Amino acid sequence: MKKDIHPDYQDIKFTCACGAEFTAGSTIKENFKTEICSNCHPFYTGKQKLVDTSGRVDKFMEKMKRAQEMGEKKVKKVEKGKSKKAAKESAKEKSAKESTKEKPEKKPKTKTKKEEK
Repeated sequence: MKKDIHPDYQDIKFTCACGAEFTAGSTIKENFKTEICSNCHPFYTGKQKLVDTSGRVDKFMEKMKRAQEMGEKKVKKVEKGKSKKAAKESAKEKSAKESTKEKPEKKPKTKTKKEEK
């Protein structure tokens, strides 16, 4: 190792926003403050902690609620008109009829002037 080119390695106190303090080795010359650590991170604690500054989580939850309501309405419509089995069978019959329909013939391509040469 070359002398006088490496930074000093010393013990530093790391402080989290939750109040936890850790001591670790580092080349930083002053104490370090962090927002989250293993004592308060949701992965380690198992508790969900949402930091939402612009309302994105609320918007997402609202969209999910509307989507679930729409799904319930569709299920109710199927139940009112027909049973689920009958609805599935009629859908299969429709798709079978559509697949057996004759497709119109395609017109032959006309050659362009470049292709004729």
